[in-house]
Amino acid sequence: MPRPSMHPVPKPSPDLTSRAYWNGTIKMSLSKLFILRVLCDRPMHGYDIARTVEQTTNGCCSPSEGTIYPVLRDFEETGLVTHEAEVVSGRERKVYTLTEKGRDALRVAVDAWMEITDALVAADKVIPRPDPRPESACCG
Repeated sequence: MPRPSMHPVPKPSPDLTSRAYWNGTIKMSLSKLFILRVLCDRPMHGYDIARTVEQTTNGCCSPSEGTIYPVLRDFEETGLVTHEAEVVSGRERKVYTLTEKGRDALRVAVDAWMEITDALVAADKVIPRPDPRPESACCG
């Protein structure tokens, strides 16, 4: 009887020339930034956060429940947000509030993204692209 292989199956390498790869990577990071951004305006529950992020970014960034709740949990563990339970229509939900540490993190995140944006604008001038992107093509 053949013995099972003891070698792990290698994970396929991502296609770094794929727009989908870069969109996913960028959107994941931007989701974190925009979650902090919308909580800067007012406390919200998860669904409102996701909907407001989507509205704020004109649909470019629309975090799913599978994305938003782990991020909120991480933010809470690191002191960037707090939550209070609220009962609406007989259902309990968590309402998240940005802390002062969260506001500081947002300031740092925006500064970092602005530096990156400046570098990307400079790179865009060096790498010619065949066609300008249509206005409606945002991260997609």
